[in-house]
Amino acid sequence: MAETVSTPEVAHAIGHHDHAAGSTRRASLIEIGEAILLAFVAVATAWSGYQTARWDSRQAHLYALANTYRAAENRDATLSGQQRIYDTSTFGFWLQSKAQGDTKAAALFERRFRPEYRPAFAAWLQTDPVHNPKAPAGPILMPQYHNAAAERASAAGDRASDALEQGTKARETGDKYLRNTVLLATVLFLTALAQKFKVEGVRIGLMAVSAVLLVIALYYVGSYPRA
Repeated sequence: MAETVSTPEVAHAIGHHDHAAGSTRRASLIEIGEAILLAFVAVATAWSGYQTARWDSRQAHLYALANTYRAAENRDATLSGQQRIYDTSTFGFWLQSKAQGDTKAAALFERRFRPEYRPAFAAWLQTDPVHNPKAPAGPILMPQYHNAAAERASAAGDRASDALEQGTKARETGDKYLRNTVLLATVLFLTALAQKFKVEGVRIGLMAVSAVLLVIALYYVGSYPRA
């Protein structure tokens, strides 16, 4: 005699099958979500690490450039100081010879003036310093006096300061990318941790936290300067 299957048993079997199918579908969706998160994290981490290395390299280059400019500044500043001493000394000897009436010695020292000192000296003579008490004390105080070495030193100093400032900004940007890499590593850890749990609620919760952190990290990546 054939066995009969009751309606409640059939309904229970169908319900159990639908529940199992639903659980399998949710598990598959969770796994797909985790895979997508891991893919985004991998790409963002690689990009953030790459930018960290680029900005660190830029920082090192700018700091080296600043040191080069600073060395040039010191070299030209030293030369400028030596030239000022020479200008002052030769003018002092010229002035002393003039006061003593030794025109031959005065002419000798005048020939020893540096080319860029001569315009200031000529302009100073035009102020009639012998009879004009308001005349500058010497050509070095005249507006026409220029020292190329001093100007080069000033320009090199400005370039050194600018390179140092840019290097500091590069270091700060590199630090930002490094912190973002740590944030992405946290996302990676939470996503990997979620895969260890069998409870779907826990996995979904960890995925949600990971997704929020990933969005924050991606926002930072998009807002930071690129090297």
